[in-house]
Amino acid sequence: MTYNYGDAGREWLRALPEIIAECGRRWSLTFTGEGSAPSWNYVVPGVTSEGEPVVLKVGYPAHEVQHEIDALAHYDGRGVVRLLEADPGIGALLLERLLPGTPLSSISDEDGVTVIVASLMRELWRPAPAGHTFPSVEDWARGLMKLRQKFDGGTGPLPADLVERAEGLFSELLPSQADRVVLHGDLHHENILGAQRAPWLAVDPKGVVGEPCYETGALLRNPWGKVLSWPDLPRVQARRIGIFSELLGLDRERIRGWAVAQAVLSAWWCVEEDDSGWKNVVTCAEALVGADL
Repeated sequence: MTYNYGDAGREWLRALPEIIAECGRRWSLTFTGEGSAPSWNYVVPGVTSEGEPVVLKVGYPAHEVQHEIDALAHYDGRGVVRLLEADPGIGALLLERLLPGTPLSSISDEDGVTVIVASLMRELWRPAPAGHTFPSVEDWARGLMKLRQKFDGGTGPLPADLVERAEGLFSELLPSQADRVVLHGDLHHENILGAQRAPWLAVDPKGVVGEPCYETGALLRNPWGKVLSWPDLPRVQARRIGIFSELLGLDRERIRGWAVAQAVLSAWWCVEEDDSGWKNVVTCAEALVGADL
């Protein structure tokens, strides 16, 4: 967190205990457990004065927090956790607590996982409201330009042929998008939790506008770490793409294209943050390229 926002991030981190205390006073909360380490967000469970289980989530008050608040307000509990209160000025969100809160990664049947995610996608996809400030998939894609800027026209540690493929895919797919909707933007196993008012609900939406097909890419790079242990990964990817295509009426090659382009973009983000996880993402991208659809 602090290395992304410099001195302002470090100052915000020093103020975090008082921010949490202020949220507790303002929203009449009693905290009932330990909070998470504040890497990107600090998350702590609690209850309201009426005994309602909640979660307080606090992050550095940048654009991403506002986009999450706007996305949660847009979805209004359909397929996602409910937003109860928010203060974007201090980066605070009060959310319903999803119980039992088991992540979708607890399910070993990957076909079943893909069916569940497809069902959630159908609930989430609705046109963006007038006057929205969500970023677009074009905005995200432009981030890949920084890769060649950093490496004087080269691709650094990323395979040149894979980067060239991603650049070509973005050039082809971006101008030919179908009807655009508000996408979750990071819909994968760890961002889908077991709940009581619905079997599964999503958390942590990024809020990005693009065609529905774009949404499938995050799942195809996950579950993080585990996906690379699967034998014959190209076959698994082809099967998951087939399920998405059948249930959502999406073109298989377009699913693959977005997933490869996103994976390369995600790998660059890892490189940008000195995260060696880019190697795993590249392996996923190469498996997607090799999938027999």
